[in-house]
Amino acid sequence: MPQSVYLVDDHPIVRIGLRTLLERSGYIVTGEAESAEQAFDDSMLLKVDVIILDIRLPGIDGIDLLQRIFTMKSDARVVVYSGHENPTYAARAIALGAKAIVYKDQRLAVLTTAIEKAMVGESSIDHLERKRIANVGTRAKNAFVFDDVSLTQRELDVLKHLANGLTNKEIALSLGIGYETVKEHVQHVLRKLSVSDRTQAAVWAVRQKVV
Repeated sequence: MPQSVYLVDDHPIVRIGLRTLLERSGYIVTGEAESAEQAFDDSMLLKVDVIILDIRLPGIDGIDLLQRIFTMKSDARVVVYSGHENPTYAARAIALGAKAIVYKDQRLAVLTTAIEKAMVGESSIDHLERKRIANVGTRAKNAFVFDDVSLTQRELDVLKHLANGLTNKEIALSLGIGYETVKEHVQHVLRKLSVSDRTQAAVWAVRQKVV
């Protein structure tokens, strides 16, 4: 019986390309979504054999969706399909239960192998990825903790700049890192602080005497 997959990616061209390639490989694409919200509202999401999930999504990101998926269905089989080799995202995805991390510049065979292994409950995390994830864990030991909120040195640096009113572009220039990297750190900080915007994060920073 053909295996069914569900696609979650915010880029239409990626979804079209994946659907075409996977269907040619014998899979049935039974659903797709361009956002976490759309996927979570789709009753088909938890009825398929394997979910192929992009991590970086508008609104609720792929990590939050991943957590919701496993809350609803602990034996869900998810393959993360990402265009960004971010070891922090990878570590969090694997910790939550993802069976594989496949990058968009890899060959189709890597993705189909990951799907096949996920189908039987096997992980296809390779040695290099495990090493990268282990390094994330090592760095986490040097985190700064405020009322049970743990921030890395870089997240703390970003929070201080954010609390002082700097834009993402200004933070990037100040810290000598990329604009997209700053955006990721800001998202992590907001999530860790359980706040919804930069103003609330700034208030939290002042109360904790971070600035």
